[in-house]
Amino acid sequence: MRILISADMEGATGVTWTDDVVPGTEQWQRFRRLFTGDVNAVVRGLHAGGASDVLVNEAHSSQRNLLLEDLDDRARLLTGRHKPLSMMQGIDSGVDGVVFLGYHAGAGADGVLSHTYLENQITGVWLDGVPASEGRLNAALAAEHGVPVLLVSGDDRTCEDAADYAPGARLVAVKECVSRYAAICLPPSRTAEMLSAAARASMDRAVRAPGAAAAHRIEVEFDASHLAQAAAVVPTVEQTGVRRVGFDAATMTEAMKAFKVVTAIAAGAVQGKYG
Repeated sequence: MRILISADMEGATGVTWTDDVVPGTEQWQRFRRLFTGDVNAVVRGLHAGGASDVLVNEAHSSQRNLLLEDLDDRARLLTGRHKPLSMMQGIDSGVDGVVFLGYHAGAGADGVLSHTYLENQITGVWLDGVPASEGRLNAALAAEHGVPVLLVSGDDRTCEDAADYAPGARLVAVKECVSRYAAICLPPSRTAEMLSAAARASMDRAVRAPGAAAAHRIEVEFDASHLAQAAAVVPTVEQTGVRRVGFDAATMTEAMKAFKVVTAIAAGAVQGKYG
């Protein structure tokens, strides 16, 4: 059994505010250890449940956050940026299940450090008309490859979201959202037990099915009109409102690659304090 872990950081144990996840800060150095601890807890559980190979794909920011020297030696680490499938790199490599670790609520939703790809310029994303977090987008990509979502961890709002887009997945809330920058957190000793137990139990769903590609539409709303104008220069992307763009794609893989382009161009169009 081969399992992929897509490891984001905002939903890791104890994380509640910006400096916890911004590379280079003192707090980031601290939470790298807790983040790695969450990953190790899941790796232990997956192996206890029968996994023979676990690939951990770093999915946060610089994608160089996990401490390789502290990683469970049964895991392999995919680290670094500019991966074709970004957060989901490896989903097309014949894995039998995927774990969304340290995930968070989507842009425009209530949740600790909630956002979708860009930290604060995107106010909403819709997949086929449904509000979409990173988890929902990534679950649709996993489904295209026939890979079940086994486990989702993050705050309680993340788990509520995942219950809809991955109804069969195990859910682990490592903290309870109070606001975008505050949460009631459980200590790592407790979250490690919860994550390991859920990961082990989730292995009963680790069965890859035949994939099926289908057309999808993604719409993105920004917090300023010039970001929509910038994104609309991409062929196939149309500006559908003052701050909104949309595009269609023949497959979810193509949709996610186009989404990456849209967000990258919008991020490059942000101008100082005025955004």
